[in-house]
Amino acid sequence: MDAKLRLLKAMGESGMWKGIGRVHTWLYRATGGRIGHTAGHLTNLLLTTKGRRSGTERTVALVYMADGDKWILVASNGGADRHPAWWLNLKGDPHASIEIGSKRINVVGRESQGEERDRLWPLLTRYNPPYAIYKQMTARRIPVVVLERQQ
Repeated sequence: MDAKLRLLKAMGESGMWKGIGRVHTWLYRATGGRIGHTAGHLTNLLLTTKGRRSGTERTVALVYMADGDKWILVASNGGADRHPAWWLNLKGDPHASIEIGSKRINVVGRESQGEERDRLWPLLTRYNPPYAIYKQMTARRIPVVVLERQQ
């Protein structure tokens, strides 16, 4: 891995993003998504999962891509070698909620596999090119997560 990727990885594994995420979440909620829903051409949602050990609700702001009536997330964790906590929580209990703007929606999450993942990954890397860089930074397979409205 070259020096630039090592620096990006170190930044991703630092606590810096956790603090930025807390501010992002607060602004998003305080403004009903007027601040925080979009960043350039990217769209963000708030995902609330139940902590797999604590049972406490945890909310994180994440980039998403719409795919029909589904919301697609990438568990990249900034290219870190460990999965993000939100993904581990979602694997523990796939029932969660999202906030898009001021609208709250109950969802069920799952990992995309096979042909679906093969179709989504190129769309995701075009939508947010850093995903391709994150893939180079880690040996783990980065999960593509599909959120569907809970029935």
